[in-house]
Amino acid sequence: MLLMNDDQLNGVIQSWRDTKEEDLKPEDYQQFKNFGSFCLTEGDSQQLLAFLRDDSNQDIVRYMGCVLLDPLVNEVVKRKKNHDDCQAAITHLTMTCSPENVLHCWLKILADIDPGAISEIIIAILPHLQTVLFKLDERKAVSVGLALSALQKQLSRLPVPYTEQQEEDDELGLCRCCTALALFMEPFVEEAKKKDDPCVGEDDLKIELLKFCMKSLRDPLLEADLNRERQSALWLFAVEITAILHAIRESLSELIFFSSLRKSTLMDTSVFKESRACLAYLLFVQLLAMDSFPAVFSPVFILQCNMEHISQLLSSKKESHLLKGLALLEKSLEKVEDDCLPVGLLEQKSFHSSLQNLQCILTDCPMLHLRKSGLKILQLFINKLDLEARHKFFRYMLKTSHHAGLESYIVNNIRGQVELSMKQGNANKWFLGNELISLLELVLRLPECAETDLLTNMDRIMESLNLLRYMFLRDKELRRNTFVWDELIRIKDEYLKLLRVCISMSRAYYSAELKALREDQRLQAKEARDAARSNRLIKSMTVKPEKMANMPPEVQHQVLQIALVTFDLMESLIIRIEEIAEKK
Repeated sequence: MLLMNDDQLNGVIQSWRDTKEEDLKPEDYQQFKNFGSFCLTEGDSQQLLAFLRDDSNQDIVRYMGCVLLDPLVNEVVKRKKNHDDCQAAITHLTMTCSPENVLHCWLKILADIDPGAISEIIIAILPHLQTVLFKLDERKAVSVGLALSALQKQLSRLPVPYTEQQEEDDELGLCRCCTALALFMEPFVEEAKKKDDPCVGEDDLKIELLKFCMKSLRDPLLEADLNRERQSALWLFAVEITAILHAIRESLSELIFFSSLRKSTLMDTSVFKESRACLAYLLFVQLLAMDSFPAVFSPVFILQCNMEHISQLLSSKKESHLLKGLALLEKSLEKVEDDCLPVGLLEQKSFHSSLQNLQCILTDCPMLHLRKSGLKILQLFINKLDLEARHKFFRYMLKTSHHAGLESYIVNNIRGQVELSMKQGNANKWFLGNELISLLELVLRLPECAETDLLTNMDRIMESLNLLRYMFLRDKELRRNTFVWDELIRIKDEYLKLLRVCISMSRAYYSAELKALREDQRLQAKEARDAARSNRLIKSMTVKPEKMANMPPEVQHQVLQIALVTFDLMESLIIRIEEIAEKK
């Protein structure tokens, strides 16, 4: 084609004019594409546009014009001088070619986008894609669904801005795409709203819109920093998504609380769960679309339903998911009255998994701000439990946390409950009666008996000793129940006896380590002096405790000194407890 002279080219064009569509061969389509690409490469976009608009060429354009959409879009994305001519050519092809063929070409172009050109191509295509979809009267809903699915798939490939500055810069165009998509959706939403009586086509269109909204709640909105105070582009996209759900008469309460089997089968189960979780966050944390949400649900019911979404979010390793999960848990708890959540809730799967995930955040999460937020929410949750539920929760945490810091926090809470129960009118079996003993047996124990690492468990042990001292100082209330008092004495004797043995063994070990370290430092100093005199290097092979092997000697020395001081503190507290107990 490129080597033809004008007469030859005109001959080929005339042959296309004289050929019926069914007689065109693949070589004709490729030759026509080469012709268009050559015009664009040579900067003759005006010549190409004139050819496409020529009345005598309309059959050629109608039959084969779709093959030019790809090179024309690529030219538009390059933003060259012939940008307007290319846009005009795309518009003409969209209006002239078969809508089915044009849609097929757009979908193929969307499927093959280069990662570096996703936003530019999406924004270039959307107006023309919208036009061709409205030309498809039959199977419009299916076609809209295919287009939205292709667009959403490419949208999910774009990284979500992590900071406010990244979102403002929008280097990869995600925010621009979301804004353009919101405009693209408007006429289809209006069409879906036209009739109250659902016909098949309208219902299908609503389903396709619903699928797109739910997928968008997951990608990109679940990853995004959504805050109504900032009114960012992604926030405005979230507003549009919830507005579409409302416009197509999708009940937010049904989506969040009572998701039907039919709707859950519209997409991948995990995607649907994460989408609902994001919607719950927007509704209850950011109060988006709250004015259209029924006010008949009790705070406890809302908490129960949201626990499924909270568990979903807190099971993630992504910071954006964890932040949303913690915020949703906090807001769901705030509306619940103190001391009212019954023990039965702890047995529900969603509550159990949410608490496990919260526990993992408190003990394993490397991000300090998430741990701080999680600890605040843990206390809020404890405050909402009734006494029996609180008792069971404390037992669960002491058995499963395996983290001295968290266990010491629980022990401190137990002391607070005991203190509260001793006030007039607050006596109860859970923290002052017989059930208290089952808690104390978990609190006043060493996880590995005499071999327990006292330094690692220092927080828990000190808090346990403080609880024991407090209970003996307030013995009057405890003595009223003979069983509780006798069991307290027994547990105290067993615990302190074992703790003394452990302290004795630990002190002997750490004293020996400190002595060995000092001797090692003395030998190393002597070796260094000898090496300097003899100009030879002598390598030290001293074995150190595994946990301190990589520490500098001065840090090792400090750790060992702290350990010995800690043992002294524990022993002095034990002596004080025994003195108080003997007086009582």
